[in-house]
Amino acid sequence: MTSVKRLVQFDVDSTFIQQEAIELLAEKAGVLHEVAQITESAMRGELDFAESLVARVALLKGLPETVFDEVRKDITLTPGAAELVLLLHQNGHCVSLVSGGFINIMQPIVDELKIDFFKANELEVVDGHLTGKIIGSIVDRASKAEALKEFASQSNVELENTVAIGDGANDLDMMAVAGISIAFNAKPIVSAAADYSINEPSLASVAAIIGL
Repeated sequence: MTSVKRLVQFDVDSTFIQQEAIELLAEKAGVLHEVAQITESAMRGELDFAESLVARVALLKGLPETVFDEVRKDITLTPGAAELVLLLHQNGHCVSLVSGGFINIMQPIVDELKIDFFKANELEVVDGHLTGKIIGSIVDRASKAEALKEFASQSNVELENTVAIGDGANDLDMMAVAGISIAFNAKPIVSAAADYSINEPSLASVAAIIGL
């Protein structure tokens, strides 16, 4: 067991899970091509993430809320993710997930894995259908970094003992704040900024990097 208590924070889409939740929803709405184009541009850092998310979510207007259950069936955890969470918890560490994706989809996974802290966007539902809007402020790259600080404080973990793992431009701020940053199958801009890069299908090697 490592003597230092850590908080390990994961991006969700294409890091903790293998899919992009917004694209799964877009597929159900028949707007996958349009949404994928906006996503790619945002992840490369060409578009402001918040603006791009508003544009993508607007395309989902009219979907029935039953779509959340349908999409959950299509989500698979990244290999090694569940085992890594268990190992971290067994060693007294805390785990947080931060996502530009959606509480509506991820909450059961968060509950099942006993994730300590979770922050994501919430899709507005009125009369059983998506309105194409997001409730409250948008979880973007700045709020991911703020979440890391907030969750570290609540866990009594020094910022230098935090770990941030992500793949896209909207993970750069939290990776800059964290004591250790790990790029996971990441865009070049993210790999260049990270302390470590993992370029394999599994998250298993994170344990070795942080000394577990």
